[in-house]
Amino acid sequence: MTLHPDLKFPTAHELDTLSPEELAGRMNALSGTLGARLGIEFTAVSRDRVVARMPVDGNRQPAGRLHGGANLALAEELASVGSWMNLDPARQVAVGVDLSGTHVRGVTDGWVTGEGVLAYRGRTVLVWSIEIRDERGRVTSMARCTCNVIATGA
Repeated sequence: MTLHPDLKFPTAHELDTLSPEELAGRMNALSGTLGARLGIEFTAVSRDRVVARMPVDGNRQPAGRLHGGANLALAEELASVGSWMNLDPARQVAVGVDLSGTHVRGVTDGWVTGEGVLAYRGRTVLVWSIEIRDERGRVTSMARCTCNVIATGA
């Protein structure tokens, strides 16, 4: 399995010593990824909580609202990155295998911020609960994402 060449997994020591904001900086600007195309910017990353924001501009549906698929891509990105923080990157990666979401409020401009919280951590499965909010703090979408742990063969 080939991982993105710019991806800098933190060591166990770094997970314990770096701030969530410093860890977030390592997840930004991975060129050629869907997250980069959507403009997702991580602001905080830890083992049990991940926060990122995404612009509405460039991610609208034809009706002018933030596309539901963009919301779900943000949710899966949060869950995947959060799951990686719970693994040994020399031997494992996490991938989303189940994603469900409910969109409760339309957004037409500005940014949305997603917060993923680890709901369950097992050996081979991690489940995340994600809320996406507009700039006024109102919930716009809620999602749940399950990630499977895959051995990399290293």
